[in-house]
Amino acid sequence: MSDLDNILNSFETKFSQIKNKNDLQNLKSEFFGKNGSISLQFKIMGSLNVEERKIFAKKLNDIKDKLTSQIDKKFKDFENQAINEKLKDEKVDITLPIRSTQSGKIHPVSQVIDEISSIFSEIGFSVAEGPDVESEYNNFTALNTPEDHPARDMHDTFYLDKDKKTLLRTHTSPVQIRTMLNGKPPFKIIVPGRTYRCDSDQTHAPMFHQLEGLHIDKDITMAHLKGCLNYFIREFFEVKKIKMRFRPSHFPFTEPSAEVDIGYKIKNGKIIIGEGDKWLEILGCGMVHPNVLKNTKVDPNKFQGFAFGMGIDRLAMLKYGINDLRAFFETDFRWLNHFGFDPLDVPTNYRGLSR
Repeated sequence: MSDLDNILNSFETKFSQIKNKNDLQNLKSEFFGKNGSISLQFKIMGSLNVEERKIFAKKLNDIKDKLTSQIDKKFKDFENQAINEKLKDEKVDITLPIRSTQSGKIHPVSQVIDEISSIFSEIGFSVAEGPDVESEYNNFTALNTPEDHPARDMHDTFYLDKDKKTLLRTHTSPVQIRTMLNGKPPFKIIVPGRTYRCDSDQTHAPMFHQLEGLHIDKDITMAHLKGCLNYFIREFFEVKKIKMRFRPSHFPFTEPSAEVDIGYKIKNGKIIIGEGDKWLEILGCGMVHPNVLKNTKVDPNKFQGFAFGMGIDRLAMLKYGINDLRAFFETDFRWLNHFGFDPLDVPTNYRGLSR
């Protein structure tokens, strides 16, 4: 807690010395950037025990809300000040036509990544990251993928050398390997990021976004996995109840493996999640294969756990009614203006979000 108090005191001291928008932007990056003081606190949350995490998370979110509010108000103050100074020195010709303006929007994929990260952080997951360029070992071999597996073929994978030792990662699971090789259990992480495969149509793109989850500890079971995913789906789609089923499947890196389907119905041309007799596949999951644990120097006789993976773009399409994946990457301002999110209207807590 003392770290949070120090961060708050440091912010208030520096905030009181702000003189212009550039100073304010630098201060915002220092605390909320990728490696900012507040951002780093969210990453270490998973290392705390349950009771400490509840207290820590509440105080961290309160501080985040407070600092964000102060920064936003200060930005508006600077903008108003600049306008007032111009009005003093410039004459406005009221006969001139109004100039058209365009404001930026938060991309649906960025918004969904923030929403998912927020949900999983509440149940103790921390966010891990890794490089887009990976080794064949981390991407396939360490994940128990056989040499003759179709995913290794050139038509599925972007290899960067003739020996097929370096590639653009086909999923974010290599970060799980890196995390386990560089640390000791327990592990409880989510890994959002870009992935690459040789595929392109209405529902597939050569570059897309995935999120992996990993929880390794003693006595972890499929029941924990089901409870975790049930909580996530309800929170993400903002429904009180959800119909969910595990359908047997196969993945090289999990055993047993399952596809997760959720119930839905079509009403007035829209998908209603959580109701109806139709089923929709949304993610894959399973218990981490013992071979994967062995490959990362984790004793499978002492530790076990679950992993899951989901397509972030697909979840964004389902939640916000987007029917063509290709539009995500076409940089069409009209599309972004319709489906994007106004950064001034998006609350710190994603709940109650509306477009």
